[in-house]
Amino acid sequence: MARLRILFGAVRRLHEREKSRIRNEIAQIPGLMALLMKPRNGLKWTRTEREELRTQLRRLSRLSLYLATAALPFTTLTLPLVAWWLDRRQQRRADNSAGDAAS
Repeated sequence: MARLRILFGAVRRLHEREKSRIRNEIAQIPGLMALLMKPRNGLKWTRTEREELRTQLRRLSRLSLYLATAALPFTTLTLPLVAWWLDRRQQRRADNSAGDAAS
């Protein structure tokens, strides 16, 4: 039980560290954090700000898998399960198409 508690504590610390790292990376992009916080502060985005936001978010989308696995809780634990499930579905489709071709 104590080992499990230590493991969960380590996972929680890892998760918090990675969330902090992602926030710091976003903060490094000039003006992105201020732009993201504008609606929260009661202001509206202009058309050019929306375009800039789209551009910046497209750049960040290259890191989307990493961001998802680092930012969402327990994703690092469930990602192998999801990958296995998707592989299993793909294999089932391949088996079905091979069976249809043989008929």
